[in-house]
Amino acid sequence: MPFQLGHRAVTLLVLAAVIVLLPLLFPSSYYYRVAALVWVSAFAAIGLNVLMGQAGQVSLGHAGFFGIGAYAVAIGPKHLGVPSLAALLAGAVISAVLAFLVGRPILRLKGHYLAIATLGLGVLVAMVITTESRWTGGPDGMPVAKLALFGWRASGSDTWYWITGGMLLLGTWIALNLYETPTGRAFRALHDSEVAARVAGVDVARFKLQAFVVAAVYASLAGSMLALMNGFTNPDQAGFLHSVEMVTMVVLGGLGSVVGSIVGAAVLVTLPQVLTVFQEYENLLLGFIIIVSMIFMRDGIVPTAGKWLTRKARA
Repeated sequence: MPFQLGHRAVTLLVLAAVIVLLPLLFPSSYYYRVAALVWVSAFAAIGLNVLMGQAGQVSLGHAGFFGIGAYAVAIGPKHLGVPSLAALLAGAVISAVLAFLVGRPILRLKGHYLAIATLGLGVLVAMVITTESRWTGGPDGMPVAKLALFGWRASGSDTWYWITGGMLLLGTWIALNLYETPTGRAFRALHDSEVAARVAGVDVARFKLQAFVVAAVYASLAGSMLALMNGFTNPDQAGFLHSVEMVTMVVLGGLGSVVGSIVGAAVLVTLPQVLTVFQEYENLLLGFIIIVSMIFMRDGIVPTAGKWLTRKARA
């Protein structure tokens, strides 16, 4: 029997090849910086896609967890003397605990009510970050110590390109494997119909909460990585507009598609860079392109492209 790779292995190999070969096309270190931003954004989008695309739950306040991760690596080393890596892990734990505590009551809500509840959570986190200036620097933000490990300090766009690229590969591998586990199948059952899932024996409340915690941890780790890469963080990282941007990445790339999360992040991070040549028309064109994309690719870029390729293959 000929050896065949599964779709998860193929996806990971293609992603690894893109990460390894992409620098061959970079004419300057600026492109390393943009690509690293894509990897970090894609990591957060993958986590949010587990919640929205697989489990079918809406979140409009996910940047709150992103902000917790970002400020964990800022506050930990500066005020508590905690190493950056330990602060990163602490941020993920804090986000997971907060998601667990808050998720149980708000995930009883559905549709618009759930969206507003998650929006309130994000706004609350952003307000705490803005008002607790003694710890967070207030609206001006605060510097973040460089990531140090056994005397080595991470610096330079090319270094962060490889760190965030490795992180994205790990996040993609976890999400792809989660999709095929009994937990992933329970998430998808929730997405299709909570009533049907409950009748089939799925503990709806428990699996909705698990998806919320997983997505919170992804967002927190992404926030920590971005803050460490920038050497600075501010309340915008936890703001409403950032939450909307994350949701747009997931929907634009394709709900339920891990690859779609990466494509959506790549489009929303790189497109504004390309459109800067149009100066004052930049935002107008960006909005127009997103609207047109959603009109003609309602399922998202990756699922629509997949269906188109399937039809071509059958023709």
